[in-house]
Amino acid sequence: MIRINENYTKLKASYLFSDIAKRVTAFQQANPSKPVIRLGIGDVTEPLPPVCIEALHAATDEMANRATFKGYGPEQGYAFLREAIAQHDYAARGCAIEADEIFVSDGAKCDCGNIQEIFATDIRLAIPDPVYPVYVDTNVMAGRTSANVNGRYEGITYLESTPANGYVPAVPSVATDLIYLCFPNNPTGAVATKAQLTAWVEYAKKNKAIILFDSAYEAYIRDPAIPHSIYEIPGARDVAIEFRSFSKTAGFTGTRCAYTVVPKTLMAADAAGNPTPVYALWNRRHTTKFNGVAYPIQKAAAAIFTAAGQKQVKDMTDFYLGNAALIRAAITKLGFSCIGGDNAPYIWINTGRDSWEFFDLLLSKANVVCTPGAGFGKCGEGHVRISAFNSRENVVTALDRIAAALK
Repeated sequence: MIRINENYTKLKASYLFSDIAKRVTAFQQANPSKPVIRLGIGDVTEPLPPVCIEALHAATDEMANRATFKGYGPEQGYAFLREAIAQHDYAARGCAIEADEIFVSDGAKCDCGNIQEIFATDIRLAIPDPVYPVYVDTNVMAGRTSANVNGRYEGITYLESTPANGYVPAVPSVATDLIYLCFPNNPTGAVATKAQLTAWVEYAKKNKAIILFDSAYEAYIRDPAIPHSIYEIPGARDVAIEFRSFSKTAGFTGTRCAYTVVPKTLMAADAAGNPTPVYALWNRRHTTKFNGVAYPIQKAAAAIFTAAGQKQVKDMTDFYLGNAALIRAAITKLGFSCIGGDNAPYIWINTGRDSWEFFDLLLSKANVVCTPGAGFGKCGEGHVRISAFNSRENVVTALDRIAAALK
């Protein structure tokens, strides 16, 4: 009889956001007259920037003409998009990243999960806690961990992010091989300084490790001292892979476009200890298992790098940060300590009580959906995440409801 991959049976019963969806659905079915405002999942609400819509229409017209029709494109992405990314996201910030080191994909979530395929199954993992669940779950699926014991998987070095360290974990005292970092952080909204990232790059060099740096929310950084890319740190090309997304930057959650940077100087060892270019492995994986992002989508993504596109993206991220500022001010006024909301679209609230209990309280009393911190890891207990992704009207209404519910 055919057998299953039993590593899947180690996973918790369900994915965090599936749990939330079930609870919200049950509440709405029981209370059809109570409109729910969702400030939980990080999904955008504002329309695509006008330049992206114009580019989509133009590219669609091209697909209707035999002379300009596009079939299969390069799996790594069209040159026009990769070159725009290299120029505007990297060269403009002093980062030496070449266009052919950029791999366009349909989402940073996919890339963060897929990248671990090219590494050995017995490597040592370092993963933050709390954390975006994909980092942990995909490694469990791959067989890199033992069982889940008391909320944590054996075989992972957990990098604790707590109030004591400002939710930015320090380098561990033990050696690890594959390190996941996310800044601005999801879920906490914390950002890392250049000095903090430099410590991680030095740690990776010392231990011949690789950093997987998720920078999906870099467009929300407003503090000029905070790095937008790991490659702003000297030497990071030799120890880091970076993931970025157009989802939260330009509203592409339903349109799907992202990219991963794998420098050609990045090496990992084979079984005999010989240095092997990671670039070649990822290129092979990408071209074998992925057929590329649709041409009209890539044209829409490239449009954000025009002067008009840059302004429209800044206006969009400013709008969400305006929501975040309102949320942070209201939550602070209610007496809770929180971080995020200034360089990130998430506010991480220290509730001082069980996070699922607080989730249920806001849902039942305020009809507002947040995200319980416990779903992001053991260190997330006692916290909830509130997202700034919604209309201004809904955010203001939700904050009034929360204030009334917590009186």
